[in-house]
Amino acid sequence: RKAMKFTFSWLFDNLETYASLEQIVDMLAMVELEVESLVNPAESIAFFLVAEIVTAEQHPNADRLSVCTVNAGGETLSIVCGAPNARSGLKTVLAPVGAYVPGADITIKAGKIRGETSQGMLCSSAELGISEEADGIIELAADAQTGANFADYAEQIRLSQIDPVIEIAITPNRGDCLGVRGVARDLAAAGMGSLKPLDFSPAVGEGASPVS
Repeated sequence: RKAMKFTFSWLFDNLETYASLEQIVDMLAMVELEVESLVNPAESIAFFLVAEIVTAEQHPNADRLSVCTVNAGGETLSIVCGAPNARSGLKTVLAPVGAYVPGADITIKAGKIRGETSQGMLCSSAELGISEEADGIIELAADAQTGANFADYAEQIRLSQIDPVIEIAITPNRGDCLGVRGVARDLAAAGMGSLKPLDFSPAVGEGASPVS
């Protein structure tokens, strides 16, 4: 048997649906497209939250640190942060006490940093393990809901860095599903949404064609 890999967002380029990842995976099995593997980066950040920095003040005992008052959705926390972009009004990602941070390989504990209380960690993409961006903490859209689960928010906005990858087995009679368009067509036929139309508009060339 052959296999076909595609990302969740790639599927949504072809399928108009509100189905969840779990519903898609279940339906793939029902239409005899056996799921061989599912890699979902969101699982490693399941406990992270969308948070808003209310205030960011210079740490009294460290030049490169800030002491931030953070709204975590009904709970106000004090967090020491070393990111240069930490500022009042910024929506970002919070690793609360007890959360494991995969990119840093640490579990967050409450404590004091240079004498100031810190009750969590504001994270960069590298610390979440979703990219190599480590210059500052993640900057989210202003309309991100404070206190929301970050993995749910990332799925809602189709954040590419935590895009699930699905691998399905392809039997010899299903060559049509060696392309994501064929997979989307099967799901649409099974009632999981509607197939998006393809764009058949001609490509506009620039300059003379080298082909006679």
